[in-house]
Amino acid sequence: MISEKLQNAINEQITAEMWSSNLYLALAFYFEQEGFTGIAQWVQKQSQEELEHAYEMADSIIKRGGTAKVDKIDVVPNGWGTPLEVFEHIYEHECHVSKLIDKLVDVAAAEKDKATQDFLWGFVREQVEEEATAQGIVDKIKKAGDAGIFFVDSQLGQR
Repeated sequence: MISEKLQNAINEQITAEMWSSNLYLALAFYFEQEGFTGIAQWVQKQSQEELEHAYEMADSIIKRGGTAKVDKIDVVPNGWGTPLEVFEHIYEHECHVSKLIDKLVDVAAAEKDKATQDFLWGFVREQVEEEATAQGIVDKIKKAGDAGIFFVDSQLGQR
C-alpha cells in the first residue's frame, strides 16, 4: 500500500509530466511553423514520452492501492527564439525535472517504500540520458552554426 504522502507527491509529478508534454507539444507547433520539421518531429516525440511517464506513474499508484489524479495543468510558454535558445531551455528544463524526480526518490525513501524507490530509479536513470541528449543537441547546434542548423534539423528528424 502506498502512503498518502507519497501518493500526493507522485500525483504532483504526474501533473509536472503532463505540463512537460504540453511544453514539448507547443515547441513542436513552433518548430513546424518555423520550417524545422525534423526538430518538430523530435520534440513531438518528447511530448509523447512525457505523457507516457504520467501514465506509468499513475499506473504505479493504482497498482499500490492508491488514487491517481490529474490536477490543473498550467499554461506553457509560447513564442520561442532560435533553435539554440530553445535547446538551452530544454536542457534547463530537463535538469529541473531531474531535481523533481530526485525529490520523489527522497520522499519514497523517507516513507520506507522500497517498491516505489525501485520504480523511480528508472526515471532517475532516464533523466541522466535526457540531460545528456539535450546538452549534446546544444553542442551540435553551436558547432553547426547558422549554416548547419538544417543539417541538425535533418538529423533530429531521424529519431
